[in-house]
Amino acid sequence: MKQITEKTIDIDSILREKMGAKAKFVPAPFVRWLRHIIHQDEVNRYLWESRHLSGTEWLEECVRYLDMTLIVDGMENLPDKDDGRLYTFVSNHPLGGEDGVALGAIIGRHYDGRFRYLVNDLLMNLPGLAPVCIPINKTGKQSRNFPAMVESGFRSDNHMLMFPAGICSRRRKGEVRDVEWKKTFVVKSVEYKRDVVPIRFGGENSDFFYRLANFSDRYVKKVNIAMLFLVDEMYKNAHKTFRVAIGKPIPWQTFDKSRTPAQWAQYVKDKVYEL
Repeated sequence: MKQITEKTIDIDSILREKMGAKAKFVPAPFVRWLRHIIHQDEVNRYLWESRHLSGTEWLEECVRYLDMTLIVDGMENLPDKDDGRLYTFVSNHPLGGEDGVALGAIIGRHYDGRFRYLVNDLLMNLPGLAPVCIPINKTGKQSRNFPAMVESGFRSDNHMLMFPAGICSRRRKGEVRDVEWKKTFVVKSVEYKRDVVPIRFGGENSDFFYRLANFSDRYVKKVNIAMLFLVDEMYKNAHKTFRVAIGKPIPWQTFDKSRTPAQWAQYVKDKVYEL
């Protein structure tokens, strides 16, 4: 686990780690802007003050830190923690930050911390989050190990919390909605006989974020520029109220040969947006 210091998040170190010798060519004003846009000082202050916490307790403290009010509908749909079974929890991803934190806090508390996220490896820089994460880096060397990491998660005795879109929602034609859901959660839930629990998280990022995300998706493509602004969006969304709707578990036997796994993924996505 990454050691917690008063400067746990260090843009200069991350650039060196990701770019190697090329990092020295990054203009200093751009580095200063990056420190500002990811709120480096504020995040480091929080990480230092919460350094004694990890996993579910750290997530719950993060919810308090961001002053999030969560209105949860359907708590009765969460399977009993002592039923001896394992589940796959899938959710839309409208915010890219708080939604993951909030759902981790809810599920982690209900199941005594026995859950794991699949997350971008940059989030492994957050020491309190690392114990409940299986890191993913789809754009780097780690991408070739993606199937093995998914496999290890489903083989474990932990529940899985997944955002099948892989990236946060986009606004298209005035509606904030996830991009296409990947089929992995369907295939693996059937293979390991895990029922799927659909969750809808209500919330939106700023107009600026969605405009930038659409621009990036259309004209840049290889680099998710909008991701740089997710921490800034997180702070913009502090002190707000969010609705979380938990649906009834969908038996894994539902996902039969009458549809392809991709079609079943779309089916579950539609169920989520009905909640």
